[in-house]
Amino acid sequence: MLIASDSIIVKNRIRRDVGDIKGLMESLKKHGQLTPIIVTRNNELIAGFRRLEAAKRLGWKSIEAVILDRPSQQKKLEIEIEENVQRQDLSAEELAKGLLRLQKLRQPGLLARIWNFILPLLRAIFRRNRPPR
Repeated sequence: MLIASDSIIVKNRIRRDVGDIKGLMESLKKHGQLTPIIVTRNNELIAGFRRLEAAKRLGWKSIEAVILDRPSQQKKLEIEIEENVQRQDLSAEELAKGLLRLQKLRQPGLLARIWNFILPLLRAIFRRNRPPR
């Protein structure tokens, strides 16, 4: 659900410093918001402090949020901690392989470019030669 970003109440957070969020801001600009923030029905932020701050700095008037109905203080804190702990960065090898695959998709070799040109032509030809159903 979209909610007004300036209506979100940020109370006592574990994370006080959002750190460098330039990369997150670039990601939001390029891909949009991939993961919603989490708030109570009273718009109190539970999780997503960095996303919220990045969206505000980008001038976003609204942000995608999941609304939890009446979570206890304990549950809110558990969710905040869980979201910040249960992540694992890609290893250097995983990141290198992913970037190599992305580069190949962005800049396919000569044979791939030829195949990508011919394939739609072949599909069009074979569609025309099919008998009607």
